[in-house]
Amino acid sequence: MPAATTRADLIAVTEKDYAKLERLIAGIPTVQAMRKRDEDTSIKDVIAHRAHWIDLFLGWYHDGRAGKDVAFPAPGYKWNQLKAYNADLRQRQSDLDWDAARAMLADRHGRLLAFMTEMDDAALYGGPMKGADNDWTTGRWAEAAGPSHYRSAAKYIRACLRADAG
Repeated sequence: MPAATTRADLIAVTEKDYAKLERLIAGIPTVQAMRKRDEDTSIKDVIAHRAHWIDLFLGWYHDGRAGKDVAFPAPGYKWNQLKAYNADLRQRQSDLDWDAARAMLADRHGRLLAFMTEMDDAALYGGPMKGADNDWTTGRWAEAAGPSHYRSAAKYIRACLRADAG
């Protein structure tokens, strides 16, 4: 799927992919969502992770706009340390239950949509995101934090559900 290049397309893909993910997780019971799988990861962990990355994106955006140093992906971590970062994040989020993880994702999705709605095409796609030190636009970063992550979460969860059914 090609990346969105307009605000309208970005909002549409964000809403579409979130709705698919929400439908997928709506009926998952707590026991199944909390069960640890490969790499000590549960469905709950994947949902909470996606919510967290929306927070990261919004932080990157606001830090860049304020002229601050932007910590990609997070303070103290480099991109090649994502496995360690994700393991540390799972530990920090270990007290979250299934309902809280789903509520957190719904909240962060709402924040992401509000952010997109406040922007225009020029703000989202007129040039590289400040502080990112690459050519990705703000819209492309938003898509990576939202709908792209929703799709990868859905793929992981569908695999878990197939394995559970098998």
